[in-house]
Amino acid sequence: MKLSGVMLLMIFYCELFVYRITAQASGRPSVVNIGALLSFSTNVGKVAKLAIKAAVDDVNSDPTTLGGTKLKLQMQDCNHSGFLALAEALHLMEGQTVAIIGPQDAVTSHVVSHVANELQVPLLSFSATDPTLSSLQFPYFVRTTQSDQYQMAAIAEIVDHYGWREVIAIYVDDDHGRNGIAALGDKLAAKRCRISFKAPLSVEATEDEITDLLVKVALTESRIIVVHTHYNRGPVVFHVAQYLGMLGTGYVWIATSWLSTALDTNSPFPSDVMDDIQGVLTLRTYTPDSVLKRKFISRWRNLTDAKTPNGYIGLNAYGFYAYDTVWLLARAINSFFKQGGNLSFSKDSRLSEIQGHLRLDSLRIFNGGNLLRDSILQANMTGTAGPARFNSHGDLINPAYEIINVIGTGYRRIGYWSNYSGLSVVPPETLYSKPPNRSSSNQRLYSVIWPGQTTQKPRGWVFPNNGRHLRIGVPNRVSFREFVSVKGSDMTSGFCIDVFTAAINLLPYAVPYKLIPFGDGHNNPSCTELVRLITAGVYDAAVGDIAIITNRTKMADFTQPYIESGLVVVAPVRKLDSNAWAFLSPFTPMMWGVTAIFFLAVGAVVWILEHRLNDEFRGPPKRQVVTIFWFSFSTMFFAHKEKTVSALGRLVLIIWLFVVLIINSSYTASLTSILTVQKLSSPIKGIDSLRSSNYPIGYQVNSFARNYLVDEFNIDESRLVPLNSPEEYAKALKDGPHKGGVAAVVDDRAYAELFLSTRCEFSIVGQEFTKNGWGFAFPRDSPLAVDISTAILKLSENGDLQRIHDKWLLRSACSSQGAKLDVDRLQLKSFSGLYLLCGLACLLALFIYLMQLVHQFSRHYPGDTESNGGSSRSARLQTFLSFVNEKEDEVKSWSKRRHVERTSYRSEDEMSSCNSNRKHIELSSNLSLDSATRNCNGSS
Repeated sequence: MKLSGVMLLMIFYCELFVYRITAQASGRPSVVNIGALLSFSTNVGKVAKLAIKAAVDDVNSDPTTLGGTKLKLQMQDCNHSGFLALAEALHLMEGQTVAIIGPQDAVTSHVVSHVANELQVPLLSFSATDPTLSSLQFPYFVRTTQSDQYQMAAIAEIVDHYGWREVIAIYVDDDHGRNGIAALGDKLAAKRCRISFKAPLSVEATEDEITDLLVKVALTESRIIVVHTHYNRGPVVFHVAQYLGMLGTGYVWIATSWLSTALDTNSPFPSDVMDDIQGVLTLRTYTPDSVLKRKFISRWRNLTDAKTPNGYIGLNAYGFYAYDTVWLLARAINSFFKQGGNLSFSKDSRLSEIQGHLRLDSLRIFNGGNLLRDSILQANMTGTAGPARFNSHGDLINPAYEIINVIGTGYRRIGYWSNYSGLSVVPPETLYSKPPNRSSSNQRLYSVIWPGQTTQKPRGWVFPNNGRHLRIGVPNRVSFREFVSVKGSDMTSGFCIDVFTAAINLLPYAVPYKLIPFGDGHNNPSCTELVRLITAGVYDAAVGDIAIITNRTKMADFTQPYIESGLVVVAPVRKLDSNAWAFLSPFTPMMWGVTAIFFLAVGAVVWILEHRLNDEFRGPPKRQVVTIFWFSFSTMFFAHKEKTVSALGRLVLIIWLFVVLIINSSYTASLTSILTVQKLSSPIKGIDSLRSSNYPIGYQVNSFARNYLVDEFNIDESRLVPLNSPEEYAKALKDGPHKGGVAAVVDDRAYAELFLSTRCEFSIVGQEFTKNGWGFAFPRDSPLAVDISTAILKLSENGDLQRIHDKWLLRSACSSQGAKLDVDRLQLKSFSGLYLLCGLACLLALFIYLMQLVHQFSRHYPGDTESNGGSSRSARLQTFLSFVNEKEDEVKSWSKRRHVERTSYRSEDEMSSCNSNRKHIELSSNLSLDSATRNCNGSS
């Protein structure tokens, strides 16, 4: 064993010697200076310090990595100070440092990046997550961890996944906090969510300052709170929140990766600290499981025991990235040397011009900085944290996070987020081989135990507990006050108000509100202007007779409609009295004409089908014509006494009687309506006839009907007359267009029906030509709009909405009269199917009948060419017509007699022929007499 150990040691030193000789021959230096800027006292700094040292030792112990060159590391403590970071960076760069690992945080990174740009020294930060550091402003800054833009995207997707729309951001007011929250705002906006309140903390905020800030947060509406700060302030925020009762039921707290880092580093947490963060969600940068990761974790205990006086330090995700950063830099330096790079430095002429005792002229520009930076960005390796490869934006590929729920004395993972497929409950690397699926059905997380030890998803908002009631604008109407009536400054009533009050009472929480009249009390106010004032912040909502139309939905969110409505035309109508010719009114002239033609046609068809079989359809021509007319019109009353004997005639008659039954029933119903129901008539038939005329048109003051008529129907504005009350409606309609009034009024159906309930001389004409409804308006993305919509649906389902409607709007003054507009006559198109069926039946029967006639004629009159060869076609046709007119029984009898006669004539001819033959045979030969006689006898 000792011999083998000595042999291995000799082999190692021989290889090391060879690599050094090779390195010297190739111009590689024996040592490369690198630096590290950390904050040793922080959770990240403690872990990173150990990880970086371990990585440098591992690189230097492996001669194959740098070809015999070793890394010389110099670490400096910045203590979270931008000024100290600048000083330490300058100190490092005086010693011809080719790269710096760090800075650790965003503030120091921003400061040192300016120095790196000037001296062209790459910075490799494993923990500065500020998204703005990836900008073109800092070309020498390379982030070897995940950017906060991905962490904020994960938080935005969590918020959207649970259906929340507003969050509160508590953040440290430095580059790290401000830029991270700015990224969160962008990601939330992409999900149609927003940050409703920003609560910045100073870097050294005291507990009292945090208390004051959280009191303001508690008075706001949202209960979704994102905490993006450093570990030194984060636990204080939660402690004060616990004291203020802000970690109870209804709240949602989401902490960024600072909390998971603290849990990993300082585990186990003290019990009092754990009590302050129960139910909190936090994110941890995801590092996939691998052999390298497991080996490093197994080494970590030895590293911490040997090098930390305060005992064990937990390994967090930034420890993996710090370890991998050293290896990434070592591989990049090796690639740098392979591409012919050398460690040369030159003076910065601009620094030489600066006079003073700072000795800035001693700083040198690293001539190979560009090449080394490019080598870093082109690196492709797999480390303890997973693949280390950069995309075109300089960010690591495959960003992913674990989502952690703090419960009890520890925490549990409820899922993952990846930039590839969003939220999932399976590790992200298992999804990379599948097509990305960001559909809502594919976004999953395990159940969460929220603050207050509840598994029920919090609503995410409450009414602000700041003593201010919701300011709800109500239109101060001067007409149709059944909908909204304002009495004094605080007395409101009406249908719309009752619906809103009933909906509010169904909510599972209290809603403090105050109804504020809108309008001058002399004219009906514009509901469009009322909705606009919501966007201006004057009102928190609007309640009243507010129609949901396109331009209003662009300014606010509306609830479920609580009444259906739409624009209609109201016009004067006159009564139509019955006259001596009222019995003709049910059918149009075309309908009467076609019906009469079919009566005659069906009678003629039945006559044709029955003429040769039925004696009741035979006789002199005059009698037959009378029979056709009598039979045709007697079927109208089912009073025909002639019997049909042919199968085809019965088929046609059955179908025709069915048609007559439908026509009689329709005629009777229509005539009954005409004679018993009072009819109204108006020269205006609807919006089309009103549009084509040049008559004045009335509309309600400040109604959207005016713009609709002008914009959609291109009606000239000079024709539009504003009217402010039902009385003005009635006067203008009675005066008419020729006496300074209007031909019709265009208004919402709800107003029109209320107006007509006591004015029977007017009516709605034509069809409703728009479809909309009335709703309550709220600011964009207001969660109250959703809850009120749900309450309105409940009112509709349980019948309360109809009862409120009947209380305010039910009128029956005119309904008892049964008045209605002149009903259109029965049109031919309503019966075209029946007539078509009857016509086809008649044609089919005639065709079959004709084929039967031709067959019978050809059988009874075969047309012998020998005996009738000289007969003409006209004679043949005349014979056919005579055949058609003859009764079928007579034709059959005549044909039978003729057949017998022809048979008799043929027998006589054959007998005479046989006698002649017999005489001839007797004269010829007596021998053949017997034979001939037998033949003749046989023939007879």
